[in-house]
Amino acid sequence: MSHQLKQPFRAVVSDLDGTLLNSNHVIGDFTIDTLNRLEQQGIDIVLATGRNHTDVSSILAKIGAERALMITSNGARVRDLKGNLLYSNSLPEEIVFKLYQTPFDTTKVCLNTYQDEGWFINKDVPALRKFHQDSGFMYEVVDFARHHARNVEKVFFIGKTPEDLIEVENYLREHFGNETTIVYSALACLEVMNKNVSKGDALKQVLALRDYDLKDCIAFGDGMNDMEMLSSVGKGCIMENADTRLKAACPQLEQIGTNKNESVAKYLRRTFGMK
Repeated sequence: MSHQLKQPFRAVVSDLDGTLLNSNHVIGDFTIDTLNRLEQQGIDIVLATGRNHTDVSSILAKIGAERALMITSNGARVRDLKGNLLYSNSLPEEIVFKLYQTPFDTTKVCLNTYQDEGWFINKDVPALRKFHQDSGFMYEVVDFARHHARNVEKVFFIGKTPEDLIEVENYLREHFGNETTIVYSALACLEVMNKNVSKGDALKQVLALRDYDLKDCIAFGDGMNDMEMLSSVGKGCIMENADTRLKAACPQLEQIGTNKNESVAKYLRRTFGMK
C-alpha cells in the first residue's frame, strides 16, 4: 500500500448533477475512465447527491467501481455498492405530516418525497423523467393527504422558476426552521431533511470507519446542498456553473470549469498526475 503515501488525497467526493454529470445528466466516458483509474490506485470514490441510491447505483455500475460509497438524499442515507445501508437519518413522521400541508401554488410547484420504498409526487411532471434516464428511477403520483410518512429521506418542492419557491421557503423556514434542514439542491428545487442532515455530516459518519479523515478528501459541487461538504474537506472545488449563492457563500474555494466539459475529471487528472 506504499503507493498511497504519495497520493495528494485518499478520497474523491463528488456531487452529481451540475458537477460530475454532463449537461445531459449522464456521466461521460472521460470521467468514467478517470474515476476507474483512481479507484484502481486505491483512491476511495464517494458520490454525494440529492438523488436516490437507485439512480446512483446505475452511475456507479458504469464506472465499474468496486468499493465506492453513495451519500444520497443530501446525506440522509449512506450505502455501499451492494446497496447495504450504512447510515440513515429520516425525518420524524409527525413533522412529515405537517410538511405535506405546506401551502403552495399547484400550477407552478410540485411536492415530492423520497422514502425508502420510492419517489412520490403530487402530480405527473413528465419533464422530471429526463434526470433519471439511466436508472429508470420513476415517481409514483399520490395524494399526500392520504400518504404515509414512514422512512422519509427528504420532502422537496420543485418550481418552474426559483421565484416560484420564495413563499414556500419563507413558510418552511418560519414553521420548520429549527427542527429540519432546509436547502436548495438546484436553483428551483428546495429540500427538507431532518435537522443536521448534510452531505458533509454524512461524509463524517463514513470516515469514522476509515483510517483517514476530512482533510484527506477532495470534493466537488455546484449547489447550496454542497456547502458543508466543500468547506469541511482538505480541498473543496466549486464548478464554474455553480449556484451564485454557493459562490458567494464560499469565496475562499477554488472555482474550476463547467460540468459539460467534464472539468472534475480534468482537475482530478492534474491533481493526481494522471496522463
